[in-house]
Amino acid sequence: MSQIAQVAETFGVDWPHLLAQCVSFGIVCLILQRLAYKPILTLLAARREQIATGIAKAETIKAELARIEAERIEVLQKAAAEGRALVEDARAAAARVTADEVRKAAAAAEQIVAKAREAAEHERSAVLAEARRQIGRLVIDTTASVTGKILTPDDHTRLAEETASRLAVM
Repeated sequence: MSQIAQVAETFGVDWPHLLAQCVSFGIVCLILQRLAYKPILTLLAARREQIATGIAKAETIKAELARIEAERIEVLQKAAAEGRALVEDARAAAARVTADEVRKAAAAAEQIVAKAREAAEHERSAVLAEARRQIGRLVIDTTASVTGKILTPDDHTRLAEETASRLAVM
C-alpha cells in the first residue's frame, strides 16, 4: 500500500464519501457563482461606477462653486467701486450746489446792501431837503424880525435860494 493510502487510512478517509463531498462542493460553488457571486460582483461594479461618477460630479461642482465665488467677488468689487464713484459724484454735486447757494446768498446780500444804501441816500436827501426848508424859514423869520419889515414873496424866494446855495456849498 502506498503512503497516501496509509495516511488516508490513518486519518479515516473514506474515498467514496470524499469524492461525493467534492462533487457536492463543486456543485454548490457553481450555483453560488451563478446565483450569488455574479450579481454581487455586478452590483459592486455598479456601485464603483456610481462612486466614480459622484466623485467626478463633486469635482465639477467644486470647480463651478469656485467660478461662482470668483464671479461673486468680482461683482462685489464692481459694486463697491460704483458705490464709491456715486458717493464722490454726490459729494461733488453737493459742493457745486453749496457754491451756487453761497453765490446766490452773496448776490442777495449785495442787493440788500445796495437797496439799504439807496434808501439811506434817499432818506439823507429827504432830511437835507427838510433841513434846508426849515433853515430857509428860520432865516426868513429871523431876517423879518431883524429888519422889522414884512417880506414879500419875492424876498422869501430870494432868501430861500441864497440860503439853499450856501448850504449846498457846505
